Amino acid sequence: MRRMWKRTHLTRLRALARQFPAVLILGPRQVGKTTLARAAFAKAPYLDLEEPRIRQLFVDDPLFQMESRLPGRTGALILDEVQCVPEIFAALRGLIDRDRKRYGRFILLGSAQPTLIKQVSESLAGRVGILELDPLTVSEVAPGTPKKKWTDLWLRGGFPDALRGDFREWWEGYLRTYLERDLPQLGVQAEPLFLRRLLTMLAHAQGGILNASSLGASLGVSYHTIGRHLDILEQTFLIRRLPPYFRNVGKRLVKAPKIYLRDSGLLHHLLNLSTLDEVRNHPVHGASWETFVLEDLIRREKIKHPHTQFYFWRTADGAEIDLVIERGSTHVAVEIKAGRGDKIHAARVLERAMIDVDAKTGWILDQAEGITVLRPGLARRSFAVDPEWLP
Repeated sequence: MRRMWKRTHLTRLRALARQFPAVLILGPRQVGKTTLARAAFAKAPYLDLEEPRIRQLFVDDPLFQMESRLPGRTGALILDEVQCVPEIFAALRGLIDRDRKRYGRFILLGSAQPTLIKQVSESLAGRVGILELDPLTVSEVAPGTPKKKWTDLWLRGGFPDALRGDFREWWEGYLRTYLERDLPQLGVQAEPLFLRRLLTMLAHAQGGILNASSLGASLGVSYHTIGRHLDILEQTFLIRRLPPYFRNVGKRLVKAPKIYLRDSGLLHHLLNLSTLDEVRNHPVHGASWETFVLEDLIRREKIKHPHTQFYFWRTADGAEIDLVIERGSTHVAVEIKAGRGDKIHAARVLERAMIDVDAKTGWILDQAEGITVLRPGLARRSFAVDPEWLP
């Protein structure tokens, strides 16, 4: 029997359904969008628009298909892979506008963000709430359970099926499908081998400052070509370009983004790492731990505070913050260490950087035990011992 996880997104999904006539759940393939929608709306009819027969019916007459399948005045209709039928958006607009006060009637699921966002912005602006579903977090996989659970998540990544069986086999199949089928369906004209090489190079540069010109030179293409492909990889949820935080403090700042593969399981697969011992003995160990902690924090923060912004901070003289969490006018500085993080030098560097970004609170997250108060407003905390904690 397949294990089901209780997603923290469930409450927010239901809240959006009470506020908007339609809700769009965005996320990469196989992240659990269908499972989440059916858990929230157990009695709602479900239609997969990728299925050829259903797709053709909706292409021919989307308005009739939705009207005839919508259950009663209070029921919802779940439509999966809606980007496969662009005609559906104009029909949805007319159907919604007949009664704008009937909320939560349409639950739309989609994997291809570039296409969907364009269609939604053109046809459904103001009529649809958007929820981005991320891979699993520690608090969803192993709330209050032993350490082995979160170490599995670090090694395998947060996709539900990657946590079952051989994660390397799963990721290889996922990549082949993504590169050979999904991207061509988005109209991306690129050789799968080229994209695989690009992803592997990004894995070796994990958590570093993006240098598109250097990547282009290594792959024999222009930095413009690299930029276009990075856009696609980011819009389809495989990579994250973490922007630098800018504040005029009279210092030379790093202005290029940092680049991450968003899922640690994908990172380890591309680097041919099958166990945590192999990860810990590899040069990517620090970047892998940083990715795991950073992504887990961002995924949970977005649910609790949907409008939070995320940055990093680095000056030319070496002052750095791995993650700046901006909640309105409040800033929290987070430094992530694979080793013990309570060394005096690390505390002093972070303390100076906190002044630059106007952060009143700073945390150093590591794998050691307990909590150490380093300065007023600055402490070291074990993410390994208490991974469900959020700064």
